[in-house]
Amino acid sequence: MTCVRIYQMDAKIVFMGSPDFALPGLEELNKSFNVVGVVTQPDRPAGRGRKLRSPAVKVLAGELSIPVIQPQSLTEGEALQQLKAWEPDVVVVAAFGQILRSDVLELPRCGCVNVHASLLPRWRGASPIQAAILNGDAVTGITIMKMDEGLDSGPILTQREISISEDMTGGSLSERLAILGAKTLVEILPSYLSGMIAPLAQDDSKVTYARRLKKAAGLLNLDESAERLVRQVRAYNPWPGAFLNLRGKVLKVHEAHVHNTYDCDKGLHYIVNGSPALGTSKGLFVLDVVQPAGRKSMTGGAYLNGIKDWLQEEV
Repeated sequence: MTCVRIYQMDAKIVFMGSPDFALPGLEELNKSFNVVGVVTQPDRPAGRGRKLRSPAVKVLAGELSIPVIQPQSLTEGEALQQLKAWEPDVVVVAAFGQILRSDVLELPRCGCVNVHASLLPRWRGASPIQAAILNGDAVTGITIMKMDEGLDSGPILTQREISISEDMTGGSLSERLAILGAKTLVEILPSYLSGMIAPLAQDDSKVTYARRLKKAAGLLNLDESAERLVRQVRAYNPWPGAFLNLRGKVLKVHEAHVHNTYDCDKGLHYIVNGSPALGTSKGLFVLDVVQPAGRKSMTGGAYLNGIKDWLQEEV
Protein backbone atom coordinates (compact mmCIF):
# COMPACT_ATOMS: atom_id res chain seq x y z
CA MET A 1 0.00 0.00 0.00
CA THR A 2 1.40 3.38 -1.05
CA CYS A 3 0.84 6.66 0.76
CA VAL A 4 2.08 9.52 -1.41
CA ARG A 5 1.12 13.20 -1.76
CA ILE A 6 -1.96 13.39 0.40
CA TYR A 7 -2.12 16.91 1.74
CA GLN A 8 -3.16 17.57 5.31
CA MET A 9 -6.55 19.20 4.76
CA ASP A 10 -7.44 16.83 1.92
CA ALA A 11 -6.91 13.69 3.99
CA LYS A 12 -9.99 11.91 5.32
CA ILE A 13 -9.36 10.49 8.79
CA VAL A 14 -11.36 7.96 10.78
CA PHE A 15 -10.55 7.93 14.49
CA MET A 16 -10.89 4.80 16.66
CA GLY A 17 -10.72 5.08 20.44
CA SER A 18 -12.78 4.74 23.59
CA PRO A 19 -11.45 5.90 27.01
CA ASP A 20 -10.14 9.23 28.31
CA PHE A 21 -6.66 8.44 26.97
CA ALA A 22 -7.99 8.87 23.43
CA LEU A 23 -9.61 12.29 23.97
CA PRO A 24 -6.59 14.56 23.35
CA GLY A 25 -5.87 12.73 20.10
CA LEU A 26 -9.37 13.30 18.75
CA GLU A 27 -9.39 16.92 19.91
CA GLU A 28 -6.07 17.73 18.23
CA LEU A 29 -6.90 15.90 15.01
CA ASN A 30 -10.21 17.72 14.72
CA LYS A 31 -8.42 21.10 14.88
CA SER A 32 -6.19 20.47 11.87
CA PHE A 33 -7.60 17.55 9.86
CA ASN A 34 -10.80 16.34 8.30
CA VAL A 35 -12.10 13.72 10.75
CA VAL A 36 -14.98 12.11 8.85
CA GLY A 37 -16.00 9.50 11.42
CA VAL A 38 -15.36 7.96 14.82
CA VAL A 39 -15.49 4.31 15.84
CA THR A 40 -15.77 3.53 19.54
CA GLN A 41 -16.94 0.79 21.88
CA PRO A 42 -20.65 0.22 22.62
CA ASP A 43 -22.24 1.81 25.68
CA ARG A 44 -21.69 -0.37 28.77
CA PRO A 45 -23.43 -0.72 32.16
CA ALA A 46 -21.48 1.16 34.84
CA GLY A 47 -21.78 2.34 38.43
CA ARG A 48 -23.96 1.02 41.21
CA GLY A 49 -27.13 1.45 39.18
CA ARG A 50 -25.57 -0.35 36.20
CA LYS A 51 -26.93 2.29 33.86
CA LEU A 52 -25.56 2.43 30.34
CA ARG A 53 -22.59 4.76 30.04
CA SER A 54 -21.16 6.06 26.77
CA PRO A 55 -17.42 5.90 26.07
CA ALA A 56 -15.65 9.22 26.58
CA VAL A 57 -14.79 9.38 22.88
CA LYS A 58 -18.46 9.08 21.88
CA VAL A 59 -19.34 12.03 24.11
CA LEU A 60 -16.59 14.19 22.63
CA ALA A 61 -17.45 13.19 19.06
CA GLY A 62 -21.03 14.28 19.70
CA GLU A 63 -19.83 17.67 20.94
CA LEU A 64 -17.71 18.01 17.79
CA SER A 65 -20.57 16.86 15.51
CA ILE A 66 -18.57 13.95 14.12
CA PRO A 67 -20.53 10.83 13.04
CA VAL A 68 -20.05 7.83 15.39
CA ILE A 69 -20.55 4.08 15.10
CA GLN A 70 -20.29 1.62 18.01
CA PRO A 71 -19.97 -1.92 16.67
CA GLN A 72 -19.59 -4.88 19.00
CA SER A 73 -16.95 -6.01 16.53
CA LEU A 74 -15.43 -4.55 13.39
CA THR A 75 -16.18 -7.87 11.72
CA GLU A 76 -19.85 -6.80 11.54
CA GLY A 77 -20.92 -6.17 7.97
CA GLU A 78 -22.57 -2.82 8.71
CA ALA A 79 -19.46 -1.51 10.47
CA LEU A 80 -17.21 -2.42 7.56
CA GLN A 81 -19.66 -0.89 5.10
CA GLN A 82 -19.64 2.39 7.01
CA LEU A 83 -15.86 2.43 7.11
CA LYS A 84 -15.78 1.97 3.34
CA ALA A 85 -18.39 4.71 2.90
CA TRP A 86 -16.22 7.17 4.83
CA GLU A 87 -13.35 6.43 2.39
CA PRO A 88 -10.59 7.17 4.90
CA ASP A 89 -7.07 7.91 3.75
CA VAL A 90 -5.84 6.87 7.18
CA VAL A 91 -7.35 5.37 10.33
CA VAL A 92 -5.91 6.66 13.62
CA VAL A 93 -6.23 4.34 16.63
CA ALA A 94 -5.76 5.25 20.30
CA ALA A 95 -6.83 2.77 23.01
CA PHE A 96 -9.68 1.42 20.92
CA GLY A 97 -9.95 -1.96 22.62
CA GLN A 98 -10.51 -4.17 19.57
CA ILE A 99 -8.09 -6.02 17.31
CA LEU A 100 -8.06 -4.75 13.71
CA ARG A 101 -8.10 -7.49 11.08
CA SER A 102 -6.63 -7.34 7.61
CA ASP A 103 -9.82 -6.10 5.91
CA VAL A 104 -9.76 -2.98 8.11
CA LEU A 105 -5.97 -2.53 8.08
CA GLU A 106 -5.90 -2.62 4.28
CA LEU A 107 -8.92 -0.36 3.74
CA PRO A 108 -7.31 3.12 4.11
CA ARG A 109 -4.90 4.24 1.42
CA CYS A 110 -2.27 5.07 4.06
CA GLY A 111 -3.11 2.23 6.40
CA CYS A 112 -3.82 2.45 10.13
CA VAL A 113 -1.70 4.41 12.60
CA ASN A 114 -1.68 3.66 16.33
CA VAL A 115 -0.82 5.85 19.33
CA HIS A 116 0.71 3.43 21.85
CA ALA A 117 1.62 4.39 25.42
CA SER A 118 5.10 2.88 25.64
CA LEU A 119 8.47 2.90 23.92
CA LEU A 120 7.91 -0.12 21.71
CA PRO A 121 8.94 -2.89 21.55
CA ARG A 122 8.86 -2.59 25.36
CA TRP A 123 5.40 -3.20 26.80
CA ARG A 124 3.33 -4.32 23.90
CA GLY A 125 -0.20 -5.12 25.00
CA ALA A 126 -3.14 -3.74 26.94
CA SER A 127 -1.58 -2.18 30.07
CA PRO A 128 1.76 -0.56 29.11
CA ILE A 129 1.40 2.41 31.46
CA GLN A 130 0.80 0.27 34.54
CA ALA A 131 3.54 -2.17 33.54
CA ALA A 132 6.13 0.59 33.24
CA ILE A 133 5.42 1.88 36.77
CA LEU A 134 5.08 -1.58 38.33
CA ASN A 135 8.42 -2.71 36.95
CA GLY A 136 10.29 0.41 38.04
CA ASP A 137 11.06 1.78 34.58
CA ALA A 138 12.85 5.12 34.75
CA VAL A 139 11.44 6.27 31.41
CA THR A 140 8.52 5.52 29.15
CA GLY A 141 6.90 7.39 26.29
CA ILE A 142 4.72 7.35 23.22
CA THR A 143 5.15 5.37 20.02
CA ILE A 144 3.36 6.28 16.80
CA MET A 145 3.36 3.15 14.68
CA LYS A 146 1.87 1.80 11.48
CA MET A 147 -0.34 -1.12 12.43
CA ASP A 148 -0.07 -4.68 11.19
CA GLU A 149 -1.96 -7.82 12.18
CA GLY A 150 0.25 -8.51 15.20
CA LEU A 151 -0.11 -7.20 18.74
CA ASP A 152 1.56 -3.76 18.68
CA SER A 153 4.19 -5.22 16.36
CA GLY A 154 4.01 -2.78 13.45
CA PRO A 155 6.87 -0.55 12.28
CA ILE A 156 7.59 2.68 14.16
CA LEU A 157 7.00 6.15 12.71
CA THR A 158 8.36 8.08 15.69
CA GLN A 159 8.74 7.99 19.49
CA ARG A 160 8.80 10.54 22.31
CA GLU A 161 10.24 9.83 25.76
CA ILE A 162 9.40 11.10 29.26
CA SER A 163 10.74 10.30 32.73
CA ILE A 164 8.65 8.48 35.33
CA SER A 165 8.84 10.31 38.64
CA GLU A 166 8.37 8.53 41.97
CA ASP A 167 5.01 10.21 42.62
CA MET A 168 3.40 9.30 39.29
CA THR A 169 0.37 7.03 39.30
CA GLY A 170 -1.19 5.09 36.47
CA GLY A 171 -3.75 7.88 36.15
CA SER A 172 -1.36 10.83 36.16
CA LEU A 173 1.08 9.15 33.77
CA SER A 174 -1.78 8.25 31.43
CA GLU A 175 -2.85 11.90 31.29
CA ARG A 176 0.67 13.05 30.42
CA LEU A 177 1.13 10.38 27.77
CA ALA A 178 -2.26 11.09 26.21
CA ILE A 179 -1.32 14.74 25.70
CA LEU A 180 2.15 13.85 24.46
CA GLY A 181 0.69 11.28 22.07
CA ALA A 182 -1.80 13.76 20.63
CA LYS A 183 0.84 16.42 20.04
CA THR A 184 3.24 13.92 18.49
CA LEU A 185 0.50 12.54 16.25
CA VAL A 186 -0.45 15.87 14.69
CA GLU A 187 3.21 16.81 14.28
CA ILE A 188 4.11 13.68 12.35
CA LEU A 189 0.92 12.93 10.43
CA PRO A 190 1.43 15.48 7.62
CA SER A 191 4.86 14.03 6.82
CA TYR A 192 3.48 10.50 6.96
CA LEU A 193 0.57 11.34 4.68
CA SER A 194 2.91 12.93 2.14
CA GLY A 195 5.08 9.82 2.01
CA MET A 196 8.11 11.42 3.68
CA ILE A 197 8.48 8.92 6.56
CA ALA A 198 9.85 5.41 6.19
CA PRO A 199 8.53 3.24 9.09
CA LEU A 200 11.26 1.47 11.08
CA ALA A 201 10.83 -2.20 12.03
CA GLN A 202 10.81 -3.03 15.74
CA ASP A 203 13.62 -5.03 17.34
CA ASP A 204 11.84 -8.28 18.25
CA SER A 205 14.70 -9.31 20.56
CA LYS A 206 13.63 -6.56 23.00
CA VAL A 207 9.91 -7.32 23.18
CA THR A 208 8.10 -7.36 26.54
CA TYR A 209 4.36 -7.75 27.10
CA ALA A 210 1.84 -6.04 29.38
CA ARG A 211 -1.17 -8.28 29.95
CA ARG A 212 -4.76 -7.06 30.16
CA LEU A 213 -5.50 -6.21 33.78
CA LYS A 214 -8.23 -7.75 35.89
CA LYS A 215 -9.53 -6.57 39.25
CA ALA A 216 -7.69 -9.37 41.06
CA ALA A 217 -4.35 -7.95 39.91
CA GLY A 218 -4.67 -5.31 42.62
CA LEU A 219 -4.27 -7.76 45.52
CA LEU A 220 -1.17 -6.82 47.53
CA ASN A 221 1.01 -9.82 48.42
CA LEU A 222 3.35 -9.35 51.39
CA ASP A 223 5.70 -11.95 49.88
CA GLU A 224 6.80 -9.09 47.62
CA SER A 225 9.10 -6.29 48.76
CA ALA A 226 7.63 -3.09 50.16
CA GLU A 227 9.17 -1.22 47.22
CA ARG A 228 7.30 -3.33 44.68
CA LEU A 229 4.05 -3.05 46.65
CA VAL A 230 4.33 0.74 46.62
CA ARG A 231 4.86 0.65 42.85
CA GLN A 232 1.80 -1.59 42.58
CA VAL A 233 -0.28 0.96 44.49
CA ARG A 234 0.91 3.72 42.16
CA ALA A 235 0.56 1.70 38.97
CA TYR A 236 -2.99 0.55 39.68
CA ASN A 237 -4.32 3.92 40.79
CA PRO A 238 -7.10 4.56 39.78
CA TRP A 239 -7.79 1.16 38.16
CA PRO A 240 -7.89 -1.68 39.03
CA GLY A 241 -6.82 -0.29 42.41
CA ALA A 242 -4.64 -1.93 45.05
CA PHE A 243 -6.08 -3.67 48.09
CA LEU A 244 -5.40 -5.86 51.12
CA ASN A 245 -7.59 -8.46 52.76
CA LEU A 246 -7.61 -7.48 56.45
CA ARG A 247 -9.95 -8.75 59.16
CA GLY A 248 -11.94 -10.56 56.51
CA LYS A 249 -12.64 -7.34 54.60
CA VAL A 250 -11.12 -5.51 51.68
CA LEU A 251 -8.98 -2.47 52.53
CA LYS A 252 -8.19 -0.36 49.48
CA VAL A 253 -4.77 1.27 49.53
CA HIS A 254 -4.55 4.55 47.60
CA GLU A 255 -1.16 5.81 48.77
CA ALA A 256 1.76 4.12 50.55
CA HIS A 257 5.49 4.41 51.09
CA VAL A 258 8.48 2.27 52.09
CA HIS A 259 10.10 2.40 55.52
CA ASN A 260 13.37 0.46 55.66
CA THR A 261 15.05 1.67 58.84
CA TYR A 262 15.02 -1.70 60.60
CA ASP A 263 14.40 -5.38 60.00
CA CYS A 264 10.81 -6.57 60.09
CA ASP A 265 8.85 -9.82 60.08
CA LYS A 266 6.70 -10.52 57.07
CA GLY A 267 3.00 -10.27 57.89
CA LEU A 268 3.37 -8.56 61.26
CA HIS A 269 1.72 -5.22 62.01
CA TYR A 270 3.75 -2.11 62.89
CA ILE A 271 3.18 1.59 63.46
CA VAL A 272 5.45 4.11 61.73
CA ASN A 273 5.09 7.79 62.64
CA GLY A 274 1.45 7.29 63.54
CA SER A 275 0.53 5.30 60.43
CA PRO A 276 -0.16 1.56 60.11
CA ALA A 277 2.53 -0.55 58.44
CA LEU A 278 2.98 -4.16 57.41
CA GLY A 279 6.09 -6.29 57.29
CA THR A 280 6.96 -7.61 53.84
CA SER A 281 9.71 -9.81 52.41
CA LYS A 282 11.87 -6.67 52.43
CA GLY A 283 10.98 -3.47 54.26
CA LEU A 284 7.90 -2.01 55.90
CA PHE A 285 4.90 -1.15 53.75
CA VAL A 286 3.37 1.99 55.30
CA LEU A 287 -0.28 2.77 54.56
CA ASP A 288 -0.68 6.52 53.96
CA VAL A 289 -4.18 6.73 52.46
CA VAL A 290 -6.68 3.87 52.68
CA GLN A 291 -10.36 3.19 52.15
CA PRO A 292 -12.15 0.60 54.31
CA ALA A 293 -15.09 -1.27 52.76
CA GLY A 294 -18.19 0.92 52.56
CA ARG A 295 -16.39 4.07 53.75
CA LYS A 296 -14.60 7.09 52.29
CA SER A 297 -10.86 7.44 51.86
CA MET A 298 -8.89 8.43 54.97
CA THR A 299 -5.34 8.81 56.16
CA GLY A 300 -3.59 5.81 57.58
CA GLY A 301 -3.52 7.55 60.96
CA ALA A 302 -7.30 8.05 60.95
CA TYR A 303 -7.78 4.41 60.04
CA LEU A 304 -5.46 3.38 62.88
CA ASN A 305 -7.43 5.46 65.37
CA GLY A 306 -10.61 3.60 64.48
CA ILE A 307 -9.41 0.05 65.09
CA LYS A 308 -8.24 -1.87 68.14
CA ASP A 309 -5.19 -4.03 68.76
CA TRP A 310 -3.45 -3.27 65.46
CA LEU A 311 -0.07 -4.33 66.82
CA GLN A 312 -1.42 -7.67 68.11
CA GLU A 313 -2.66 -8.80 64.70
CA GLU A 314 -0.90 -10.61 61.90
CA VAL A 315 -1.88 -10.84 58.26
